[in-house]
Amino acid sequence: MSRGDRRDFLKQTAGLAITAGLSSLGSPRPGHGAENDATPPPEAGRYGSAEGFSAPPVETVRVGFVGIGLQGGGHVRNFLRLDNVEIRALCDTDAARAAEVRQWVVDEGAPAPDLYTRGERDFLRLCDRDDIDLVLTATPWRWHVPVCVAAMERGKHVATEVPAAYTVDGCWQLVETAERTHKHCVMLENCCYGRRELMMLNIVRAGLLGELLHAEGAYIHDLRSIKFSDENEGLWRLAHSMTRNGNLYPTHGIGPIAQCLDINRGDLMERIVSMSSPSRGLARYAEANLPADDPRRRQRYALGDMNTSLIQTTRGRTIMLQHDTTSPRPYSRIDLVQGTQGIYSGYPDRIHIEGKSPAHEWEDPEAYQEAWDHPLWKEVGEAAQGSGHGGKDFLEDWRLVRCLRQGTPMDMDVYDAAAWSVLTELSERSVSRRAMPIEIPDFTRGGWRVREPLGIVV
Repeated sequence: MSRGDRRDFLKQTAGLAITAGLSSLGSPRPGHGAENDATPPPEAGRYGSAEGFSAPPVETVRVGFVGIGLQGGGHVRNFLRLDNVEIRALCDTDAARAAEVRQWVVDEGAPAPDLYTRGERDFLRLCDRDDIDLVLTATPWRWHVPVCVAAMERGKHVATEVPAAYTVDGCWQLVETAERTHKHCVMLENCCYGRRELMMLNIVRAGLLGELLHAEGAYIHDLRSIKFSDENEGLWRLAHSMTRNGNLYPTHGIGPIAQCLDINRGDLMERIVSMSSPSRGLARYAEANLPADDPRRRQRYALGDMNTSLIQTTRGRTIMLQHDTTSPRPYSRIDLVQGTQGIYSGYPDRIHIEGKSPAHEWEDPEAYQEAWDHPLWKEVGEAAQGSGHGGKDFLEDWRLVRCLRQGTPMDMDVYDAAAWSVLTELSERSVSRRAMPIEIPDFTRGGWRVREPLGIVV
């Protein structure tokens, strides 16, 4: 792509980001309030039932991939290592990349998948096929909802990279389509499958931390070089920073702690207050690293360097969530859960349990590894070695296929995808209104009261 073409692309994408952000303001769907307190729990057998939605088992999972760049290609690699999986189709706007990934499949001795490379909407032809059970998308963010909706409406289960959506309307569209079609809509939040995060969940479920009162999560990752790259995510991610100011990527931070707090399964995120620091990092990076005639040096960037959001749940518990992708800081997701009897925190990993740990001192969680290592890592951890993001990507794909084959509820369903993703637009609304509290929709429509907490999945 030439520099001129790239400028045009970024302008177009920036306009789409603005349109998408504004389209959901004033969404008529229910949020929180007295009227929702009267909402009856879902009837037995409905998508939002207490046990969670399950579909008939699929003996051999036939999959089509939409978006097979770096992350999408990683999922293809994982699926090639899974039993009872057939890769039937690959879709991408980059025909050369699609041909390359198809060769990976052939090299493993499997039939060559069909390619769909006729433009941005060629995924519709893929979704029209009747020999695909699962569509997995790892496209740029603005295509997640269109791909997922098209696939569900054509009878396919779907899995999407994060965030599942970035507008309130998009989140409701996923929920309503999943409920209407009775198809799985799973957000692939790999951080929920980290070894330390799953051990944290195991310790919480065992009651070692007591009653949980507070949690903290974040996505702090210096992405300046990636955003200004002329390939991969650089082709689209920077445009969001031009027009949007809030937490643009909340799911890595909220996912693991939301599972510990039983969000959507006994508790609910009720309201959010968000504020952002000034925007400095992208402009400074552009000035220091781009040619003098590059228009990105003169671009005004809306995204504040550090966004901090405070969330309160219906049960009164508190959550701090942060986002910073433009500062020279080492990576962190914080991953902290605080209970009446102890605390577990990441980056660096540490734990303190009253009555077990030395008074007023942290312990290394490694001391608890043998007793509280999650059974999923004990079973699949060795196979996960060498896969993306320290094995987390393989475990999430392995669990997705296992649940489809066994006909059991997913670890993360469409209500989780919506509740975690909707924080993007809601944080933007709060920032734009000088940290005004914004109500968070109840996508379960009262079902959170009866839905069972996530167990220790295996």
